[in-house]
Amino acid sequence: MDLDGLAHRLRDFAAARDWEQHHSPKNLVMALGGEVGELTALFQWLTEQESATAAHDPRLGPQVRDELADVLIYLVRLADRLDVDLLAEAEAKVQRNETRFPAPAD
Repeated sequence: MDLDGLAHRLRDFAAARDWEQHHSPKNLVMALGGEVGELTALFQWLTEQESATAAHDPRLGPQVRDELADVLIYLVRLADRLDVDLLAEAEAKVQRNETRFPAPAD
């Protein structure tokens, strides 16, 4: 599934449950922030090494992957409601960053 397919599926999911009324950009941003907070809490007291392997930890991994999915879902839903092409905007941002922060010459 690509981002457009995910956006369509999420749009259908919300419509089938009459949740469109609750999916204003403001509410979606707030929900996204909450999910980022939940992801942050999972990493809060991990060491650098523990954080590097958290997604594959038998106990923590399922929670990390679940919260990452929640963040993506809300981000894609928000972009869909705002009619923003996330991949195009990410590509443009990376290009701007390559100009702003050039790699050191060898």
